[in-house]
Amino acid sequence: MNLRLLMVIIAAVIVLVALPGAAWAQTDEIQVYDAQIADPGVFNLTWHNNFTPIGLKTPAFPGGLIPDKSLNGVPEWAYGVVPWFEAGLYLPLYSISKDRGATINGGKIRLLFVKPHAAEHKFFYGMNFEFSYNARHWDPRRYTSEIRPIIGLHLHPVDIIVNPILDNSWLGGFKGLDFAPATRLAYNISESWAVAAEEYADFGLLRHFYSSSQQQQQIYAVMDHTSKTINIEAGIGFGLTSATSKVTLKLILSRDLYALNKQRKPGN
Repeated sequence: MNLRLLMVIIAAVIVLVALPGAAWAQTDEIQVYDAQIADPGVFNLTWHNNFTPIGLKTPAFPGGLIPDKSLNGVPEWAYGVVPWFEAGLYLPLYSISKDRGATINGGKIRLLFVKPHAAEHKFFYGMNFEFSYNARHWDPRRYTSEIRPIIGLHLHPVDIIVNPILDNSWLGGFKGLDFAPATRLAYNISESWAVAAEEYADFGLLRHFYSSSQQQQQIYAVMDHTSKTINIEAGIGFGLTSATSKVTLKLILSRDLYALNKQRKPGN
């Protein structure tokens, strides 16, 4: 099983890199992946929302949305296929911005391959692939994708997780990939509560990184709460460069739909 998983990941990376990088626009998802997935046969729903109360006043590209005072979000539907693979769908991506009002921004398909039962291991890993269809006001490229390796350590009570993300706009081959890593350092207060520091960056294309002032750099203070009813991740982010919005708020709500349906059945 592990050999099959490795072969699938390697083949997917080769295909993505060989195909014919990316302006940092706004994002619908601000999250560090920890390689945990839904159990086989289980549907999960995660609702992402982020709001920028103090943001950039100009769009990342001509015709794009203005980040300042904008709300971006998306429901993320996930299904556990086997212990090492989860399929996901982001639909619909939406925004409410002061320049355009309410808009639909597109949708994404996600394929997530992981070490089974990652939460139970000290060292864990995975690989996520996303394929996006974008509205013109959301991204200058109609089709884009993301390659997200997942590497982490559960050191109890501390978690260290790195997602060295490569964004692909299908131009320029390997050197046209955009390096946008995400990192999380968390302290688990209990089984239900955790606090974390997260950092999100965009260094630019592999062939030529941006100057330090043009790079995107944001650091977040995050709180996580897990319960039988709903899981909550909330945070506030601060931009560290002039090319980054000064303040962004994020809220992620997630729910195991199988467990919810089971609770609603008569006799449960």
